[in-house]
Amino acid sequence: MDRSNDSARDTDVLAALRTATASRHERLDSGLPLSAPAASLDDYAAHLRMVRDWLAPLDSWLAGFADGPQAELAPPSVPRLALIQADLAEPGMPEVAPLRPAPGWPVDASAAWRWGVAYVIEGSQLGGAVLYRQLAEPLAPHPLRYLRGEEGGPGPRWRAFMQALRTRVNTPEEIAEACAGACAAFDAILALAPLEE
Repeated sequence: MDRSNDSARDTDVLAALRTATASRHERLDSGLPLSAPAASLDDYAAHLRMVRDWLAPLDSWLAGFADGPQAELAPPSVPRLALIQADLAEPGMPEVAPLRPAPGWPVDASAAWRWGVAYVIEGSQLGGAVLYRQLAEPLAPHPLRYLRGEEGGPGPRWRAFMQALRTRVNTPEEIAEACAGACAAFDAILALAPLEE
């Protein structure tokens, strides 16, 4: 059996998601205070608040489904919000405002659309690992739990996630829906980000 078409198809899922979100990803990465060379604990607190306000409604919404990225093929959930709260509770951290109310997410979103949202959530941990390496020493002794993530880094989880996504999202229609979900997830965090125009 020739699997060359399967390999090309699998590559297209990730390539399509990267292409669809590239400008949003660049805008977010280049505009966050935490990306600055001299990021402070105040910047980290602002980053955590933004991610918390983005992630809390997404986690709650995704928990209402039993298929797609919540099915048995996907990696088990990670307590990201608990890591954020633990970081915010560290001594010396500035106070942050309570959770902002967020618009609802579509209750009828397809599994493919939700895979796209999950792609952005999972990918954020890859960026967090990069930031952890940059900030662990300057912001010590803060443990930066959220950025550090899982023991062993985000690589194994990312590979497992991508394998599950590629198994479940592979028709042109599903890929287009995943791209739409990923763009919506980026738009939601960009709306919270303190970006400079």
